[in-house]
Amino acid sequence: MNPYAGPGRTWPVRLADGDVELRPLRRRDQHAWMALRSQNAAWLEPWDATSPTAVVGGPTPTFWQFVRNLNAQARSGQTLPFAVTYRGELVGQLTVSSITHGSLCSASIGYWVSQHVAGRGIIPTAVALAIDHCFGALRLHRVEINIRPENERSLRVVAKLGLRDEGLRERYLHIQGEWADHRTFAITTEEVPEGLLARWYAARRPVP
Repeated sequence: MNPYAGPGRTWPVRLADGDVELRPLRRRDQHAWMALRSQNAAWLEPWDATSPTAVVGGPTPTFWQFVRNLNAQARSGQTLPFAVTYRGELVGQLTVSSITHGSLCSASIGYWVSQHVAGRGIIPTAVALAIDHCFGALRLHRVEINIRPENERSLRVVAKLGLRDEGLRERYLHIQGEWADHRTFAITTEEVPEGLLARWYAARRPVP
């Protein structure tokens, strides 16, 4: 049993703002999800995490097993695996992982979005929604995002949201067959008493 379960903390969770929604990935998303991943292979694969111990030729989980495993992790309180939709269309994923309570009260966020909707503010909005949920319902203190220094598009996301650059982590994550450096960006609840989504919208308003 998850000792940190309670009102607002249980799975499934749905978060929305305007045209952007975070919701659980569903079995019936299979066709749309697989089409997105295929169409965006060249766009996403340079940043996809891999396993240094992957077994070549081993069994590949079905999409249903993939969804079932994500939901099991969510119900245990380890992760929040969201599908990202825009105007009702599945366009990407956002995962809150490494959820830790106790003296740390922290989590990490990773995400991807389809190239055909990139640049519309979808992922900054989705990240802000997720972080506000972490600080509110989950009562976490800190959230971090780790990004390869070469990933300029993802760096723009954290810049728009005002996350702090905490420096370089050398050989931090296994990416496409090698250990890759990442920069860590973080934010704590004291930095956004108004909520990150509110700050994101304030930053987007034109200066009179």
